[in-house]
Amino acid sequence: MNALNIAEYAQTLGMQAKVASARMAAAQTATKNKALVRLAELLRANTQALQGDNAKDLERAVAAGLAAPMVDRLKLTPKVLETCAQGCEQLAAMPDVIGEIIGMKQQPSGIRVGQMRVPIGVFGMIFESRPNVTIEAASLSIKSGNACILRGGSEAIESNKALARLVQQALMDAGLPADAVQLVQTTDREVVGHLIAMPQYVDVIIPRGGKGLIERISRDAKVPVIKHLDGNCHVYVDDPCDLAMAVNVADNAKTNKYSPCNASEGLLVARGVAADFLPRIGAIYAAKGVEMRCDAESMAILTSNWPSAPVEHVKTAIYKIANSSADSAPTQAAVLVPAQESDWFEEYLAPIISIKIVAGVDEAIAHINHYSSHHTDAIITTNHMHAQQFLREVDSASVMVNASTRFADGFEFGLGAEIGISTDKFHARGPVGIEGLTSLKYVVLGNGEVRA
Repeated sequence: MNALNIAEYAQTLGMQAKVASARMAAAQTATKNKALVRLAELLRANTQALQGDNAKDLERAVAAGLAAPMVDRLKLTPKVLETCAQGCEQLAAMPDVIGEIIGMKQQPSGIRVGQMRVPIGVFGMIFESRPNVTIEAASLSIKSGNACILRGGSEAIESNKALARLVQQALMDAGLPADAVQLVQTTDREVVGHLIAMPQYVDVIIPRGGKGLIERISRDAKVPVIKHLDGNCHVYVDDPCDLAMAVNVADNAKTNKYSPCNASEGLLVARGVAADFLPRIGAIYAAKGVEMRCDAESMAILTSNWPSAPVEHVKTAIYKIANSSADSAPTQAAVLVPAQESDWFEEYLAPIISIKIVAGVDEAIAHINHYSSHHTDAIITTNHMHAQQFLREVDSASVMVNASTRFADGFEFGLGAEIGISTDKFHARGPVGIEGLTSLKYVVLGNGEVRA
């Protein structure tokens, strides 16, 4: 497409979405739910075909030298597709919040004033890598009575096109307009510039991807943006805590999957439990090939608990796996690196974690509020007061007690799916589900009252 055609194409998408949004706002709950259930059926029925389209994207990504974590994000495995289908069904089973009236109160004048939840209208979604976002965005858009324009990354174009076709089929089968969910069919980046500058058609833009993308959208958009820039999440192991729980959670938060934004990138350990906790988690990280970037105190504890020569900066040291005293025990490479100041800010999205010993909950909270991206942070503790202080004072979108940061997800939070995770404080924060795609308008019920 040439520049003129791109502009015309973006305008057409916007106009079609605006028309469709009016029909979606008026759609009955049963009709929207029918579309969602039908979409789940289509995803399951077309799993094999979808994997064929996905294979084209994967082959192209590998040939282009895309990093392994990014290739992993592209995969549409049967498990991923089943999760998408379940998300659609979960959304269909949820109450419809559109049209609900809250806070209705009688005023001295006689009028009653409340607020009604209504769709935002049209949202634009610009995302990279994960093609399952197409289904998450589409299903949430349908349930919330919105229309959406989706622009996925060029690396997943075949997968996204195939998924979008199923979405539009589900909409039409339910008697809803196919244009309620439109996928941008071109990989030309110029279309993004038009989408984020059409306030006459688009009510909000939601970027979901790398920091560069989100910074560009935030800088250039002429419509409101719901965003998060980084996922520098932390697990803080408190004194006192259940050590077995702490090891299990710290392991899962880091190694369950390295590429998501809710994976833990920093491990903070209270000084009182560090000598008992660090050798246990260190052995697990070493066995799984996780590089540990340590402050001096945690480095000293880790090196003293494995029979080996001292660590030399970024060189690999070979340690015997902890809890195995046999001379013939297998050895495992453990990379211990002295942490730099920049490590406390870093979102690795890789088998790397920063480790720091802190005096206690006050220092942990101060560290998180200074260095984190305010995405998701967790405390592992048996002290109720410490847990409550952590919940109150950590300034993050999701704050957890005795649970893995990997739970910061719309599906896991019972939202059915998520449009993204926002670290903004307006208009939505944390996993953005149905309510994050709605607005409240005031409604007034009277009986002929007039203002004096």
